[in-house]
Amino acid sequence: MQKAVEIRDLTVRYGATTALKGVSLDIPRHEIFGIIGPAQSGKSTLLKVINRTLEMKPDATLEGQVLVEGKNIHQIKDVTQLRRLVGMVAPLPVGLPLSIYENVAFAPRKAGLRDRAKLDQRVEKCLRQAALWDEVKDRLDSLGTKLSGGQQQRLTIARALSHEPRILCLDEFSIAIDPVTTMRIEEVLKELRSQVTIILVTNLVQQARRLASQTAFLLNGELVEFGPTDQLFSEQPASRKTYEYVRGIFG
Repeated sequence: MQKAVEIRDLTVRYGATTALKGVSLDIPRHEIFGIIGPAQSGKSTLLKVINRTLEMKPDATLEGQVLVEGKNIHQIKDVTQLRRLVGMVAPLPVGLPLSIYENVAFAPRKAGLRDRAKLDQRVEKCLRQAALWDEVKDRLDSLGTKLSGGQQQRLTIARALSHEPRILCLDEFSIAIDPVTTMRIEEVLKELRSQVTIILVTNLVQQARRLASQTAFLLNGELVEFGPTDQLFSEQPASRKTYEYVRGIFG
């Protein structure tokens, strides 16, 4: 198995509060890896560690090791380079106060891409990957913030893809959109997994069951278990806690 991310003995604290406790797991390349668990279980913290946005929290401390494509992330001097490699989509769509076109072109421009034809190609490619192109191709100059919630979420995905990341982290992307749009974005993710590794934090356990080839279950900052998704959702997962959580007995 080729590994996109390797996590070893990861402990994260916010001041005196421990958010993750000795977590170790491997995330394979070019698959959808699900992360499930109740609120405050450490799911979002794990994503913040992987693309080093945890460093924006002044009271956060970290122990352990995280490798992205074989490189220790804390030995990468240019954090911007890492964040281009590891794209992030937040729970709520946050569009830049720019046109649809400029929302997607912003990051490539910042990275030095100036050729208009190449920018046009990048914008169209990312909007197509996010299944948004056909809906917006005739109004690329319109404000991205004027799109519907589901369209803004897909625009956020297109913007994350504009970095040409090799890993895409999604943090509960379906939290603010309707079920029909959620299913549409799920189809997008299925298409994308052949091109990028997708790490999907979800509060919808059935979403992980539909999409993820492997799933990790976090509870109170601890990794209860991880492995093939079918195993976690079977009648006999490794932990009774997993059985109870995925069946809604608690959560």
